[in-house]
Amino acid sequence: MKQFLFICALVLFTACEKDEVPHDYSAENEAEIQTYLAENNLDAKKSGSGLYYIINEQGKGAVPLATDRVKVAYKGYFTDGTVFEENTEGISIYLSQLIKGWQEGLSYMREGATATLVIPAHLAYGDNSSGDIPAGAVIIFDLELIYVNFNTENDLEIQEYLAENNLTAEKTYSGLYYSIDEPGTGEHPTETNNVTVIYKGHFLDGETFDENTSGISFNLENLIKGFSEGMTYLKEGGSGTFYVPAHLGYGNTPQGSIPAGSVLIFEVELVSVD
Repeated sequence: MKQFLFICALVLFTACEKDEVPHDYSAENEAEIQTYLAENNLDAKKSGSGLYYIINEQGKGAVPLATDRVKVAYKGYFTDGTVFEENTEGISIYLSQLIKGWQEGLSYMREGATATLVIPAHLAYGDNSSGDIPAGAVIIFDLELIYVNFNTENDLEIQEYLAENNLTAEKTYSGLYYSIDEPGTGEHPTETNNVTVIYKGHFLDGETFDENTSGISFNLENLIKGFSEGMTYLKEGGSGTFYVPAHLGYGNTPQGSIPAGSVLIFEVELVSVD
């Protein structure tokens, strides 16, 4: 499969080739789009920017924001039906790295939605050519918004991990999974308490990213949400395991050796509530 989407198209606003004299394709693009819609009996909405879009099936999840990371399956083709790129598994990418037509079109979709975007050149590559896409081209994308900000994928990853390892865990309203190994006999901490804990943090593949075996003290307000919430389910002297999706960890931002979007697993012993 051609990879120009990652080299000079969707992820970059500078194209691979540049015309000497800029040309405004707006009028001819509009005529081409109107002909395409009429010939294919399509009823598309037109936005103020000039994007045409059809929501084939609206999802039920989150609407992506400009700062979000999304996973999208797609097929890209011209008005004559020629396909120039396709990815049925989906790419995971920041919305801000996409062409303007994608950014706007995805803002009309919810997680799980499918749509068709008919994108004039000024919302794509303008008077630049990019890979197999000539300057001034109208491009069409069939899209499926698989997830926003890793939430859906993380949840599936956690469920698969639990099943593969024959483990059970409770899921909370926030999306945290946790299991109690030893309940303990002392008091429950609140998310504002100082605590002393022993812990090991690792990824789904078992690789350890952090560990403290002698005990360390900190205030739960200063920790990631998944860890501080998980601690409230333990009593002093208890131990358990927290399965933390990215939105309760570091989200879209890498942190040291922790990649963006990572599920984090913590094996924790609550030594004391201080």
